[in-house]
Amino acid sequence: MKVKGLTAAEMYKSQKSENPLKNRRNKKKNKKNKKINVVSVKGRIVNGSSNGHINPTLTKNMSHRTENQSELLSKKRPASPIQEGKKKKKKNKAVTNERQMNGSSIFHIEKQINTITENFPSSPEQEAKKKKIKKEKKKSIPTTIEYNKEYEVKATVIKKGEHNVTKCNVSGIEVIDETLKNVSENNSDSLQQSSEAFKWMTHPIKVNRFFKKHWEKEPLYINRENKDYYKGVFSTADLDKILREQFVQYTKNLNITSYSDGKRETHDLEGRAHAPVVWDYYNNGCSVRMLNPQTFHKGVWKLLATLQEYFNSFCGANVYLTPPGTQGFAPHWDDIEAFILQLEGKKHWKVYKPRTPEEVLPEYSSGNLEANDTGEVYMDVILEPGDMLYFPRGWIHQAFALEDTHSLHITVSTYQKNSWGNYLSKFLPHALSVAMEEDVEFRKGLPRDYLNYMGIVHSDKDDHKDRTAFADKVSELVKRMIMNPPYDVAADQMGVNFIHDCLPPFLTAEDKEHSIFGGGEHWSKANMKVENRTELEPDTPIRLIRGNCIRVVAEEDFVKVYHTLENSREYHAEDSKFLEVSPEHAPAVECLIDQYPNYITIEDLPLETQDEKMAFASGLWERGIVTTAEPLIALYDD
Repeated sequence: MKVKGLTAAEMYKSQKSENPLKNRRNKKKNKKNKKINVVSVKGRIVNGSSNGHINPTLTKNMSHRTENQSELLSKKRPASPIQEGKKKKKKNKAVTNERQMNGSSIFHIEKQINTITENFPSSPEQEAKKKKIKKEKKKSIPTTIEYNKEYEVKATVIKKGEHNVTKCNVSGIEVIDETLKNVSENNSDSLQQSSEAFKWMTHPIKVNRFFKKHWEKEPLYINRENKDYYKGVFSTADLDKILREQFVQYTKNLNITSYSDGKRETHDLEGRAHAPVVWDYYNNGCSVRMLNPQTFHKGVWKLLATLQEYFNSFCGANVYLTPPGTQGFAPHWDDIEAFILQLEGKKHWKVYKPRTPEEVLPEYSSGNLEANDTGEVYMDVILEPGDMLYFPRGWIHQAFALEDTHSLHITVSTYQKNSWGNYLSKFLPHALSVAMEEDVEFRKGLPRDYLNYMGIVHSDKDDHKDRTAFADKVSELVKRMIMNPPYDVAADQMGVNFIHDCLPPFLTAEDKEHSIFGGGEHWSKANMKVENRTELEPDTPIRLIRGNCIRVVAEEDFVKVYHTLENSREYHAEDSKFLEVSPEHAPAVECLIDQYPNYITIEDLPLETQDEKMAFASGLWERGIVTTAEPLIALYDD
């Protein structure tokens, strides 16, 4: 029922529950981070310095330095005769104490040595020995190597804690066979799963450090020395299988490219990309780019569908296969935040700073740039399997495979057209529309002669009194326009766009069993009839199938619930999908959003009658938007 004079939005607001939306993520204290450019894990993190680019020679020798960290810590210096005497005395005492302790551990020996020498000044040799013993005590704790401006080595120790960076393969998030398989099995909260997926992708760097130091600011290179870290995400064998078994089209799904002598070329044919033809191009030095692997590969689909809930922004991917000793693309910048996951082989990357302030975080990607028009190299690294490289939009980059091996990597992208400017492009038109409707000042006519003093021809007449009055009036109206700012309306419009962009949820076996996608009635071939007839009951617990799978928007006489369940794995292959509910039923949708990941029984939904509650829940169930706590039990069969 619609109350006369009230819009759907106004009725919805009057029905809203007073319970605020609960914070779904635990906030952690941001620890004060020191500048760390390389972390040795069985690997290391490398990021460029704002004061200069990474020296290629330094990068080449990083692994050598990592392997010799113990030498850097314990390297002996020439000792004086006095120090030699102290050393001999200390050694004799230590041997005596060791015999008395009858086989005590090295940690007890250290205690005795410290007792004997505590009254003497520490020589460099003694300090080195102490560090060596301390290192044996804490050998499982990684060492951080920090490169200063002159690339001198300093040694520090990371504190051992809950997220010890020695755990390269995070238990429960290992990617084998199906990407992030164990995450879904161990945690049914999609919002928590998405957070864990991002931690896995950028491990071992801490999330708060990443967003404080690198996100939209500067590149990050993680060298893990673990070739199996991204195993299962995608492979060249997967590409071959997709080409042979699925309908992959040139240009739409796949590009054949080359870059030689400063010239970028695309060699796409028409129609289907057959495997033998693609491999012939590859053997002739062409790169292969798959534009939407998530459409054809379940592992990539699962990874991106999980990450999109973390970013609240569409996550896409391209796969790049490059023959040995070749380069497929010219230097350029992109309009997305890029995470490069190296899957096979090696690739040499060069990353350059934005050349001008206008190129920082650009709205659009660049065209092909000339090799001499890139500026100074900021980061120069070689990615190996298991490594990751992140760079913000606007950072120029180019890459080529080494002579002795091919390269396969996947670029995970996000935050395309997800800026404050994009938000304001939704906000300002609506604010103006409301102001025009409600404030007569916006409907008054312009000055009769304003064209005589406004415009580019008159722009140098700043002292003209009519120009000043005109500018003051515009400023006044802009201030009045945002007196009742439509923050939420603009956010909902951005949210609707996000829901349309999204991949559909990747459903686990449990998801299907507990939802319309796998539960309920089915045809029995043996008995030649429909079996397993099920029904929702008032005491059935339900919840959203994913935390961010819907967006509620008040439009005209109805409230629309936009959802991702019927989206295609191909970008925008379908129109936006939504269902309409009355404003009186909107608080029930809000209740489900607020309760996630907890379940709520149908009878506890904030609606007036039992019939309304059952009809509302059944409508969401039949569209796949809600799932039940347990599989529905067949009550009877006809």
